[in-house]
Amino acid sequence: MAEPVRWQADGTPRSPRFDDIYRSCSGGWEQARHVFLQGCGLPQAWAGQYQWRILETGFGLGLNFLATWQAWKADPQRPHLLHYVSIEAWPVGAADLLRAAEASPELLPLARELQAQWWGLLPGFHRLVFEGGRVLLTLCIGDVKAMLREQQFEADALFLDGFSPQRNPEMWDQNTMKALARCCRRGTRVASWTVAREVRDRLAQCGFVVEKAPGLPPKRDCLRGEFNPHWAPKHTHRTGSGTTQAIAPGHCVVIGAGLAGAAVAGSLARRGWQVRILDAAEQPAGGASGLPAGLLAPHVSPDDAVLSRLSRCGVRATLQQARALLREGLDWQPTGVLEHRVDAKPGLPADWPEAGRAWSRPASVQQLAQAGLADDRLAYWHSRAAWVKPSRLVQAWLSQPGIQWQGSAKVARLLADEGRWRVLDAAGQELAQADLVVIAAGPASAALLGAAAPPLQAVRGQVSWAVHPPEQAPVLPAFPVNGQGSLIPAVPTEQGNTWFLGASYERDSAEPTLKEQDQTANFWRLQSLLPAAAQSLEAAFSQGRVQAWAGVRCTSADRLPVVGPTPLPGVWICTAMGSRGLSLAALCAELLAARLHQEPLPVAPKLARALAVERFAASIDRRSQTRTGARA
Repeated sequence: MAEPVRWQADGTPRSPRFDDIYRSCSGGWEQARHVFLQGCGLPQAWAGQYQWRILETGFGLGLNFLATWQAWKADPQRPHLLHYVSIEAWPVGAADLLRAAEASPELLPLARELQAQWWGLLPGFHRLVFEGGRVLLTLCIGDVKAMLREQQFEADALFLDGFSPQRNPEMWDQNTMKALARCCRRGTRVASWTVAREVRDRLAQCGFVVEKAPGLPPKRDCLRGEFNPHWAPKHTHRTGSGTTQAIAPGHCVVIGAGLAGAAVAGSLARRGWQVRILDAAEQPAGGASGLPAGLLAPHVSPDDAVLSRLSRCGVRATLQQARALLREGLDWQPTGVLEHRVDAKPGLPADWPEAGRAWSRPASVQQLAQAGLADDRLAYWHSRAAWVKPSRLVQAWLSQPGIQWQGSAKVARLLADEGRWRVLDAAGQELAQADLVVIAAGPASAALLGAAAPPLQAVRGQVSWAVHPPEQAPVLPAFPVNGQGSLIPAVPTEQGNTWFLGASYERDSAEPTLKEQDQTANFWRLQSLLPAAAQSLEAAFSQGRVQAWAGVRCTSADRLPVVGPTPLPGVWICTAMGSRGLSLAALCAELLAARLHQEPLPVAPKLARALAVERFAASIDRRSQTRTGARA
């Protein structure tokens, strides 16, 4: 349930939990500009910078963020990227965010954009994207100390907000100040509305040099300063089992033009990279990403496992990209998805909060009836879900400025040459040179990395499909259904309104050949998933009107993607999306870009470590030793 806000007669918002006001009667926008922006020397301090990273304690009603965003938009010297990371234990409702901005006409359009993305804020990290990916808000929902321990970047400015030290002492205690100092570089600026002596003393003990400054009436003073300890700060921010140095944008080669490679190219190009993307196929999305239509839906589990949390972050990222780049109704459709648990095993955590139900909830009797299922079937409704044409998303990513596509370019090996990488074909001819290489070639990624490759596996999948006949269309649900297999009932294609059914899952098979037995297996699974739909489609199968498409996916040994630097300096990897490329590719690309540039991460560090190449270090070492021994 959203945190309640009590609006007083004069329009001042008050927190019943802390019995304190969110902002003074002088107005939130004025306070944000005077106390926080001017207190941290903004916008002058960020002029000409590549990126600027702000860390805030206490998002509240969002006015500090909105004022910062508005200042960024208005500044011709603004940084290329604005990262705003804010910690909030008790997020308010979307309506209160909008109401708080109504008194400031300059902020109201921005508040509406924020409100549209303000949903499903479960504990953890949530990345909200604005201005085509150049303004990135990372909301960290949870206790301030726990969330500060999760930060893996050095802030350029700190906004210390929150309710008063008397009302909310844990926000201002010594441990919180120590955690904040860990997130600073020498020169990080700090600002706050409070000048309480105990707060100033604790900041000073942690290396901050602060002073009182004129406040915004009716407050006499506010706080300004910077992190400048008399000792040498030692910070090590880890995202895998090792650290990486930030890399400046330059020239990059991405190998592979499926969802993973195209997403990486898009994320890097938005950050100023010149990206050349090479693929063995004649057209982009020539492999598994050529799937005619696929489902974008979160994974759920009773323990809210790593894949469940990753998939929510990934679905949010892909929905943002789809809304920005694709044509709704033609390239994608946010239909929602019904998940039928054929095995009857529970999927949601027992204590699933209200914010979780914005993502997934038990299916209603009406939804079950629309799918032709009895009301005692175990099923869930994923409201933030859609069908998407993967190839259209790939094409949209590759059409962005700064990206050059080259097909029929089969990469055979990489050759290090004086700090750069030469990318060669089988004949030894050079295809490209670059400072950075990102391998996103699915199962072929392993051959390019040799002994440094993580364990990858090819998985063939086949989809069955047919056009709805004009004379008597099959009776199907109005929305996609997944579970053991999936059915997308209606997708507009060049052939007409089309249904898609699948997909098979054949491990260690790297050939996308069509197999009649897979058509039968797809129909067999449909009989369990949706008996009524299977009955409606039986004639199409028996009359041979059903066609097929096959592709080869890539998975890792633990069924999670592999994202990050490899043991080869300057060579990174982004692959092994399995059957969840639509759900994970955009998120993994942003994670890779964040690690390259020492940006705030789009996911909690624990989730980032779960995808790092380093998790397979022991396996890679054994393989390297085996090959070395064989050569000896």
